[in-house]
Amino acid sequence: MDLGLQGKNAVVTGGSHGIGLATAKMLASEGCNIAIISRDSTKLKKAKKEIASFGVECHTIQADVLKQEQVQESILLISKLWDKIHILINNVGGGGRWGTDNFIANPTSVWTDVYNKNVTCAIAYTRFSLPYMIKQEWGRVITVTSTLGRQAGGRPWFNIAKTAQTCLMKNLSLDKELVRKNITFNSVAPGCIMIPNTGWEEEAQKDPNKFSKMLEDKFPLGRMGTPEEVAYSIAMLCSTSASLINGAALAADGGESYAF
Repeated sequence: MDLGLQGKNAVVTGGSHGIGLATAKMLASEGCNIAIISRDSTKLKKAKKEIASFGVECHTIQADVLKQEQVQESILLISKLWDKIHILINNVGGGGRWGTDNFIANPTSVWTDVYNKNVTCAIAYTRFSLPYMIKQEWGRVITVTSTLGRQAGGRPWFNIAKTAQTCLMKNLSLDKELVRKNITFNSVAPGCIMIPNTGWEEEAQKDPNKFSKMLEDKFPLGRMGTPEEVAYSIAMLCSTSASLINGAALAADGGESYAF
């Protein structure tokens, strides 16, 4: 199916690995030009080669989103690259394993860093992208959240940040001045995704039998998802045909969560 994205420009935050890279490659395979943002220069170089192999423009921008001045610098760089931005994927985030399980003892800095990495960053890039989308009367903003933003469980500082991201997309989806310009706002909520160097591989290697039992007991599919499976969901929402999907919080979790 042709998603109608040929020649469109897409910004993907946290686009050098995992779900972000899989999404950037998926959009590139549909003909999108890509700009990815990441703090890791080595990963950016490798990702650029993979994305550029689809014959599209690929720009890499190094920035640590916990540093507001670097966020603003990355925004300025993008504005110099393109005079149109059609798609924004707010993917950078995380923090689900940060801090400790002790609510009282957990440092305040963990709360603020997790919130800023997920929510403040998404707000900044969305505010930057919207004037372009309004002018061209077409746009897609998709924020990668988590199943833990739809239900209880996990560490509260992470859940709160992911719930806030979902709420941001839902609120913007109700803004008539924006959505009547053919701009849609949606979130995609992955469950546990097997991404290299994010902790799950270490758990599997530490106790394979325990890990296998956990997969069998907790996951309806008997396995975790892959970044590519989440990327399919995101690309679908970017499609020109997905014009009626606005304000959705799409679970991409294989049935793992208990939320509707």
